[in-house]
Amino acid sequence: MSKISDVTGKSVTPRFRPRDDLPGLTILDPLERSQYTVETSRPVDPRRAPVSEFAAPVGTVASLATSRLRFRPMVAGYVRNAAADLLLTVGPETATTFPDDEYYVELSTPVKTYLRFRSAVEVDASSERLVLNFDGETTVEVGVRSRHSRPAGTVTTTADPVDVMAAISTFGSALKTTSPERSFPTLRGHPPAVELGDALRVPDDLRPPETGIRIEIPPRYESIFPVAPLAYYLGAELAPGRNPRIVTEGTAHALDHPERGFEGEVERVLKQTFLLDCVTRTEGLYRVDLHERQRVEPLVDLDFAALYDAPVAERLEAYLDVPFSTLADAVPTWRLAVYATNESENVTHLPYVLRNLPVIRTANETRATGDAMATAADIRAFARAAESDANRPAERVPEEEYVTIPDDEALERAWLGRGAPIGGNKLLRSGFENRLARERTTADIEITIVCNDSKMRAEWEAALYGNRDDLPFDVTARRNCSTEELRELLRGRTDFFHYIGHVEDGALVCSDGALDPADVDRTGANMFLLNACRSYVPGKRLVEAGSIGGIVTHSEIGNGGATVIGRTVARLLNAGFPLRAALSVARGRRLVGNQYAVVGDGSVAIAQSEGGTPYVAFVESLGDGEYAIRSRLYPTNGHSMGSTAMPFIDGVRTQFLAGGDLPTFTVSEAGLQRYLELEDVPVVYDGDLFWSSETDVSREFS
Repeated sequence: MSKISDVTGKSVTPRFRPRDDLPGLTILDPLERSQYTVETSRPVDPRRAPVSEFAAPVGTVASLATSRLRFRPMVAGYVRNAAADLLLTVGPETATTFPDDEYYVELSTPVKTYLRFRSAVEVDASSERLVLNFDGETTVEVGVRSRHSRPAGTVTTTADPVDVMAAISTFGSALKTTSPERSFPTLRGHPPAVELGDALRVPDDLRPPETGIRIEIPPRYESIFPVAPLAYYLGAELAPGRNPRIVTEGTAHALDHPERGFEGEVERVLKQTFLLDCVTRTEGLYRVDLHERQRVEPLVDLDFAALYDAPVAERLEAYLDVPFSTLADAVPTWRLAVYATNESENVTHLPYVLRNLPVIRTANETRATGDAMATAADIRAFARAAESDANRPAERVPEEEYVTIPDDEALERAWLGRGAPIGGNKLLRSGFENRLARERTTADIEITIVCNDSKMRAEWEAALYGNRDDLPFDVTARRNCSTEELRELLRGRTDFFHYIGHVEDGALVCSDGALDPADVDRTGANMFLLNACRSYVPGKRLVEAGSIGGIVTHSEIGNGGATVIGRTVARLLNAGFPLRAALSVARGRRLVGNQYAVVGDGSVAIAQSEGGTPYVAFVESLGDGEYAIRSRLYPTNGHSMGSTAMPFIDGVRTQFLAGGDLPTFTVSEAGLQRYLELEDVPVVYDGDLFWSSETDVSREFS
C-alpha cells in the first residue's frame, strides 16, 4: 500500500491503556487531552508493533488479539485493501462483509486511528456504534497519530521585512505533502518557530519545498502578514516585488484586485485553492461522496483526475482560471479571522496562529461597529467614575488601549498585536508556548471550581461538568477560598479553572483579601473562566504565569447574567467547543455581549466532541410532524479546516466540509428525536437555547 507521505514534523506520541471496567482499551493523546474507548471481545494486553507497515503516518502501533472491535459512538471510516483501493466508506446504517484478506481501516476518531489485519470481516454500523466482527480471534494492529504537532525547528530573523519574508518562506517545510491531501489538517504540520535576532538564520532542514510557486509583494508588514497563510498553504517562496502577484513557470496572477483589493484577493486565492484541493483529493485515497464536489463539478471545466496527479504549481494555475464567483457559495465558513497590527513582534506569533489556517487582515483597515464602540466607551466611563469616587476602590483598567474587531463572516475572531480587543480573542505568544509545554498526562480531565461569591451559588451548584459517560472528569469544587488557598489551587495542575466571584484592582477577591495572579509564580491551570467583573488583567497574568488561554470580562456584569453565561459556557466547553467557539456561540445567542473576551490561545478545548466536530443544531417546525434541521459546525484543532462531517440523519450518505452551516434537512419527529439523542449538543428552537440530552421533541417542539 503506497503512502501519501512521511511525517516531517515532530509529533506527540499517543498511548494505549487497557480498560478495567470492560474488555477493551482506551487510546489517549496526552497533549491534546483527547481519548476514546475501543471495546474488544475479551480483555487485551496491547503490545508495541513497528510503525513501518502502515501506509499513513502513525506515531504508535499496538498489536492485540480479538474477535470483535466496537466503537461507540459511531465513527466514520474507510476500508481499503492492501493495494490501497477504497472498498467501503463507512457511514451510519452500513452492513457489509468482506472475505478473508488483508485490510486497512482508517477511522475518524478523536485520536487519528488506523487498523491493519488479515481476516474476513463484517462491518456493521448504525447511528449509535460501529462494530467490526472478525472470522474468529484475529491479530489487529492499531496505529494512532496525534492531531497535534510541534515546530520542527526555529528560524531566526531580524525585524527587516525582507528577512521576515525569508523566515515565512520556510513555513511550507511543515507540509507533510504538497498533494491535494494537504487540505486535511493532519497533513499540514506546525510551521517552524520564529525568533527575532540580529541576523537571518535558517537551518538547512527548514528550507521551503520545491513547489515552483513564488509570491512577490512589497516588503512591508501590511503586505507580509495577510499573505502568510497563503504562502504556508502553497509552500510558496515570498520575494520582494513592486506589484503583489503569484508567479509560477506558466503564469503570473495579480494579487491587487480592483474591487477586492490586495487582502481580499489573497483571501480569495487561499479559499479557492483550499476548496478545490478538497474536491480534487476525492480522486485519490479518499474517494468519498463529498457535497462540495457535487456543487462545484457541474460549474467548472476541470479534470479533477488529471489535476490530482499534476504538479502543485500546475494545479494552482488551473484553479486560478476559475472565477471566484463560481465557487464562492461552496466555500465552507472560515474558522478564524485574525486582525494584526504592523509590529515586528507579531512574526513570532505567526507559526502558532497559522496552524488554524486563518485569514489575516491588517488591523489598520478595521472599522468599529456601534455596539463595540459603545462597549468600549462604557468601560472607559466606568473606569473614570471609579477613579473619581472616593467611596469606591479604583479599578485597574487594561495597560493597553481598547480596540475593536469588526463583525466578520468567520466563526471566530482574534486580535494580534497591541491593544485590548472588544469582543474577540487577544492572542498572546505565552499562551501558545504554554500549550507546547503542557504536561503530558493520561489522567482524567481535572476541573477546579472556586465560588467566592455566595450570591452566585447557582452557577457553582449546577452540574456543569462531567455528565458524559465516555469522558471521565475529576471535579474539585471549593467555596469562600482565602488568598493562600486560592494560590495553592492555581499552582496545582488542573485542566480548567472556573472562578466565580469578584475582581478588585486586577486581583481575585478572597475571603481574607485579594490575590493578584502576578503574585503566583507559576500556575498549573491550563484553561480558565474568570466569571467576574473586569477580569481582563488577571486573565492576562494567568496566561503569563503558565496558562494557555481563558475567558475574561472587560466591564461590569450582573450576578444573574454572569450565572447564565457561566453555566452555558461551561456546558459548551464540556461538549467539546474550544474557548473562542464557546464564546462565539454564547454571543450569537445574545447571552453574552462584547464585555466578554478570550486571552491567550483561544483555540484550545478541555474535551473533544463526541462526534468529532462540535455543532449547534437549529430546528424549525414545519407542521404535520415534520421539522427542518440545520447544523452549524465549529472546527477544532483536532478537526480543523479540511475535516469532513456526516450528519447521522436518515437517508444522508454525503460528507460535508466542516465549517459553518450544513444544508437544511427535513426530518420526522421520530427522526429528529433520534438525531438529538446521538450526543449532547446545543439546540436552538424558536429563539431559545435547549440541550439535546434534555429535549423531548414531542413536548418542547410541537
